Amino acid sequence: MSYDINPFPAQDADRHAIWEMLVRRDIEAYLDLDWDRHALDFDASLFFGIDGLRSSNPDSWRPLYPGLDVYAESWLAAARAGAAANYAEDRRMATFRCTILRDIDIKGDLAIAHKKFDGMIALSDGTFDALNWQTIYICRRVDGVWKIGGFLGYLPNPMGSAVQAAAPAIRAPESSQHDTAGPYSPVLEVTPSKLVVISGQVGVGRDGKLIETDFAGQARATLANCAAQLAAAGCTLADVFKVNCYVTDLADWPAFNAIYREIMPAPLPVRTTVQAGLLEDFRIEIEMWAAKK
Repeated sequence: MSYDINPFPAQDADRHAIWEMLVRRDIEAYLDLDWDRHALDFDASLFFGIDGLRSSNPDSWRPLYPGLDVYAESWLAAARAGAAANYAEDRRMATFRCTILRDIDIKGDLAIAHKKFDGMIALSDGTFDALNWQTIYICRRVDGVWKIGGFLGYLPNPMGSAVQAAAPAIRAPESSQHDTAGPYSPVLEVTPSKLVVISGQVGVGRDGKLIETDFAGQARATLANCAAQLAAAGCTLADVFKVNCYVTDLADWPAFNAIYREIMPAPLPVRTTVQAGLLEDFRIEIEMWAAKK
């Protein structure tokens, strides 16, 4: 069965074109590691991206992609990591099978497209690459051509139940810390039903090879791997209350704080950062403790 068929007929020209842009060209450029081909679908002057961090709670969402260059870097890193994995089935057709875009709302030159990922792709080691998130794209027609102006992405699929009004599982009591403290809480009060602990993560793909060599790239990839491991246990970064960070050079501490502040939602976890010798060419390793609601 072929899954790469546009569900919108050519007579529905706008939706047909948006599907081709958000599904076919995105998938094929991603699998070919060809950002330049996909870049033509964006309006760089308008673009922004909000990362939902796999959380149904809007308080956790972060503006991690303020410009197209930042998003391109993340897109390529993910594409390279995917390309390094060994698949047990045709990856192109499996990706189309797991990608769903049926809802596109159009008002004049503005469109909202609801793209969902739902399925698993078999890997040669007997495990599966699970695709289970969704993205809302904001598209605009520019000079007669549909372009991507921004997105709210990496949301859970399905979104899950509404946030309860009960007391939070993680609370930051009134406390103070010294003026030079980094982006972390001095103390947290935790009321979990379960604890989730992940081993130290580094910025590698499925093949164990570094995704990026520079510190900033490794830090972002490492935090992304932490989020992925938490998601496997039904948690998000918003559930994290304790973080241990290991860096090979404390001179990178300010750069790490800037990236960490962008990604980690409030209340910021308690955190310890130390300089340490790490394996291979890793420049940062992170372990996390989370309170599962």
